Amino acid sequence: MGGRSIRAAAVLAAALVLVGVGSALAVKKVTKINLVAGDIVVKGEGGFTPTALPKNVDAPIVLFGRGGISTVSGAYPPVLKTIEFEFDKHGSVDTFGLPKCSMSRLVATTVPQARKLCPGSIIGTGSGRAVVVFPEQGPIDASSPITLFNGPEIKGDPTIYAHAYLTVGGPTTFIVPIRIESIRNGRYGYRVNVEIPRIAGGYGIPLSGSVRVGRKWTIKGEKHSFVNASCFDGRLQAIGKFAFKDGTKMQGTFVSPCQTRG
Repeated sequence: MGGRSIRAAAVLAAALVLVGVGSALAVKKVTKINLVAGDIVVKGEGGFTPTALPKNVDAPIVLFGRGGISTVSGAYPPVLKTIEFEFDKHGSVDTFGLPKCSMSRLVATTVPQARKLCPGSIIGTGSGRAVVVFPEQGPIDASSPITLFNGPEIKGDPTIYAHAYLTVGGPTTFIVPIRIESIRNGRYGYRVNVEIPRIAGGYGIPLSGSVRVGRKWTIKGEKHSFVNASCFDGRLQAIGKFAFKDGTKMQGTFVSPCQTRG
């Protein structure tokens, strides 16, 4: 594979970060998770296709994820503050020749405007839903399409900008930078650590979302895919850590099965 490439199925980070867990595709094999801590429940599913992959050579895949945050009692959950993920080292992200979108171009843009400004940088799309609960007012649903853009590198690490736009509480553009950092931690080779932006002055509560990542392109006859993976030992794996405003912390392991081909 030519150009800039890193080891890891790390783009799954984008999906998991944005939905609060991590389908957009009709496939049979998905990874499901159900975490409970006190009253808080985090449910999600995610995976990739195709699931039959070479053992030692990366092949293009499409990543997808969806999930939600709720409570056992039925009350609104506390606000999610941060998410950290560590990812399997058996995969690669390829950005060779892929246009980069700067944060300055995305500031104060609606979804159509952002997509029009950086069409060549889009590597995935999805949607997110929240509820805004102002004091002494009824709950207000707030939702937005989500767009994932290829961003500039930071100290050699690739980045993704997740873009959304809400009008509840005043028109607001949300841009979440996602940096993919190299680590050495046994099974895991990459980490992302993301702070969830405040919605409607802190009165917004993220509830659910979904994302699909599968950008492919060709340069001088050479095919490229933003995310690629190999099936070294029958699975790809990630660990997710979630921290909420009330101090609750949760952790779960995502294991997506694969089959070796060739």
